Amino acid sequence: MKYNFRPGPRNLITDVENIRVGQAEDTQVWSGVSVLLFDASAVAAVDVRGGAPGTRDTDALNPSCLVDRIDAIVLSGGSVFGLGASSAVTDVLASRGIGFPIGPARAPIVPSAVLFDLLNGGNKSWNDKSPYAELGRKALDAASLDFKLGCAGAGYGAKAGPLKGGLGSASSISGDGLQVGAIVAVNCVGSPIMPGQSSFWAWPFEQANEMGGQPVPTSSIDFNSAAEAWTGSPLDSLAGENTTIGVVATNARLTKSEAQRVAIMAQDGYARSIRPVHTPFDGDTVFAASTGMWGQDIKERADLVNRIGLVAADCLARAVARGVYEATALGNFPSYRDVHGKNLRGK
Repeated sequence: MKYNFRPGPRNLITDVENIRVGQAEDTQVWSGVSVLLFDASAVAAVDVRGGAPGTRDTDALNPSCLVDRIDAIVLSGGSVFGLGASSAVTDVLASRGIGFPIGPARAPIVPSAVLFDLLNGGNKSWNDKSPYAELGRKALDAASLDFKLGCAGAGYGAKAGPLKGGLGSASSISGDGLQVGAIVAVNCVGSPIMPGQSSFWAWPFEQANEMGGQPVPTSSIDFNSAAEAWTGSPLDSLAGENTTIGVVATNARLTKSEAQRVAIMAQDGYARSIRPVHTPFDGDTVFAASTGMWGQDIKERADLVNRIGLVAADCLARAVARGVYEATALGNFPSYRDVHGKNLRGK
């Protein structure tokens, strides 16, 4: 196997075959939805590490469970209200005849995860009808190969430590046809920036100037500094007020168990790009999906999974940094480029 990976032509998760992404935002509510749509059902698994997750249908992804394929994944703002987006996507896909066959009916399998953006300053006075069902339908209808990063989709109202968070994506394609990609909505308690620096924690993984040309850290880091220095704000958050949620995908044919191992390995991408991570205040979640278009005859299964998991973790770290790099200021949260842009090599 060859290991000469490079970013794909879009440097987005849609460089993986049979995947499209649609997004929708409410600019008054300061929130949004991202839908990952598979052109054909995909094998999937999930790994949840944060202490305050908000999810739907993740138990069905356990390798011991009956359902072996999914039709879409929804990432949403809005905390518990955002789960309404996946219900709407499920309804629309069912109307299109997509889903797990149950007699003449179809039951679309649409796992989802939500992040907390209810206190970001947007107008949340929606009374008894939240906007997320409509945002889910709009995002599904907008599914395409190209999509916006930064203040977009599920990352529209997100924050990342002291900075504006956002929606990020990245891809890696090997010379022998293996495709790996990641998409993430970054809304973490921890900081994606090294303390006292302009560098992302993920700076060593930058490819093709995708983070603006990251500066090399110029001084040693005080690892004894207070927790507040790492996060940019006191650690007095309430459980569930943050969360980074993402998907890694590959065109390699994987079983559910193999996809689960990829999801577990991909969580390292969060650890490489956010500090602290997997806190009691986050619901950090990674889905792993396989479109099954490549590698049917590969016998060295453990080596294949190891290879994909390693690259997926790097893709996820790059996607986290790109989501913050591409975001623009919103409310009380300044953008990375407003604060650190003058120090970028590629400015």
